[in-house]
Amino acid sequence: MISLTDTQKIGMGLTGFGVFFLFFGMILFFDKALLAIGNVLFVAGLAFVIGLERTFRFFFQKHKMKATGFFLGGVFVVLIGWPLIGMIFEIYGFFLLFRGFFPVVVGFIRRVPILGSLLNLPGIRSTT
Repeated sequence: MISLTDTQKIGMGLTGFGVFFLFFGMILFFDKALLAIGNVLFVAGLAFVIGLERTFRFFFQKHKMKATGFFLGGVFVVLIGWPLIGMIFEIYGFFLLFRGFFPVVVGFIRRVPILGSLLNLPGIRSTT
């Protein structure tokens, strides 16, 4: 079991609530208030989980500046009141930022009993 500090536990809670508010905001036809709250909670939670310095280093690496610009620009656009355009920017920036983690996530999901069998189906296996 991984031991977490109290700060990291708070960060996990903030990140979880951020993802919930983002999802709920998209379900409710891109409600800008819920999306704004979700964005703030997600970024704050990430900073609590990995620390301020590591968060800054992650977002502002030279090869990730385009992705950071789209992600944080999308957060800003949502905050000023254009939720659909902002979420498109954010999703694009999110995929650019975290594309290195996707193979790890897919490998982990392959080991989950029901989801792993779905990912190992012939048509899906060749794409992942």
